[in-house]
Amino acid sequence: MAGLTEALDALETPCALLDRARVTANCDAMRARADALGVRLRPHLKTAKCAEVARLAGGEGITVSTLEEARYFAERGFRDQTYAVGITPDKLARVAAIDADVAVLTDDVDVAHAAAAAGLPAWIEIDSGQGRGGLAPDDPRVVACARALGERLRGVLTHAGHSYGGRSVEAIRAVAEAERAAAVDAAERVRAAGVPCPGVSVGSTPTAVHAARLDGVTELRAGVYVFFDRFQLAIGSCGADDLALSVLASVVSRRDGAVWIDAGTLGLSSERSMDPFGGGYGVVTAADGAPLPGDPYVDALNQVHGRVVARDGALPALPVGARVRVWPNHACITAAMYDAYEVVDDDRVVDRWPRLRG
Repeated sequence: MAGLTEALDALETPCALLDRARVTANCDAMRARADALGVRLRPHLKTAKCAEVARLAGGEGITVSTLEEARYFAERGFRDQTYAVGITPDKLARVAAIDADVAVLTDDVDVAHAAAAAGLPAWIEIDSGQGRGGLAPDDPRVVACARALGERLRGVLTHAGHSYGGRSVEAIRAVAEAERAAAVDAAERVRAAGVPCPGVSVGSTPTAVHAARLDGVTELRAGVYVFFDRFQLAIGSCGADDLALSVLASVVSRRDGAVWIDAGTLGLSSERSMDPFGGGYGVVTAADGAPLPGDPYVDALNQVHGRVVARDGALPALPVGARVRVWPNHACITAAMYDAYEVVDDDRVVDRWPRLRG
C-alpha cells in the first residue's frame, strides 16, 4: 500500500488514524447484533466522542459519560441521551439546562427524589457483579428509588464491566447472562411493587458480542466496539482486521537494539491492560499496517517518547524519520489524547473528524 504510506507522510506525528471502512463495518455489525437479540442499540460514545462516528453507529439514542459529551452531542442533534455515570445533586441543574432529553443514573434514594423534583428522567443503577456502583437486584432501595422517581423512572440499568476479566468466550457469556438476569430481576421487583419499569438496559462490548440471549432486556449499550483495540482482540471480542484506531508516529532516535518514537504517554496512554497477555503499550507495524520483522512493540514510555523493541528476533532497520503505526491497548484512553481523527480509506487520507476532549 505504497499510496497510503505516501499519504501518511503529509501528516504531523503523533496523530490518531481511523480506518473508515473498519469503523463502518464494526458499527453495522453491532446494529445487526442488537437486531438479532431483539433489543434497541444505544451506543456509548465515551470512546469516540465524535459526531461523525456517532452517526455511523446509529442506534436509538446514545449513551454519554460526561456533561461535556451531553452538551456536545445535543448541539449536533442527538436528543435522546443517557448520562450513564451516577449523578450528584449539584449537577442536576446543569443536566436540565442541556437542550436534550438527558436521563440520569442513580443508586441513591435521596438523589432519586432530587432528580424527580428537578423534572429529570432517571435510571436506577443495578450491580450485576462488577462491584463499582449500583444496588443488588433484591436491595430494598431499588424499589424505594423507583417509588421516589415515579413517572420519571426510565428503568433499570447495569454494566458488566467485569466482563473484561473474562479469558474465554464461555466465561464472558456467563457474565453476560448474569448481567441480563440481574437487570431483569430488578425490573420485575419494581413492577411487582406497582411501579412501571419500562426500560431494562445492559451492556459492555464483550457481553454485547457474546451474549447468548437478552430475554427481558429492552436495550443494549456498548462503546469500544466502534474501534476495538488490542485488549478486545486478546479476550476474543474481535479479530485483528476489526481494529480501526491506530497512532501514526515517527522514529526520532536509534540506539542499542531499540528505536524511540514521538508517541509516549501523551500519545498512547499508560494503559496496562495488556499485562496479562505479554505487556507492552502497543504493537508496532509499518505505516501501511503491514507486519514488521521481529514483532516490534512499545515496551516503555516517557511523556512524549515511546521505546520500540523486537519481541521475536532483531528489530528491523527503521531510520530516523521513518513512520510507523502503533495499535493501542485501550482505544478509549488512547483516543482521548487527540483533538481529531485522521480518517483513512484504502490508500488515501480522506477526512479529518474533530473529537471532543472532555
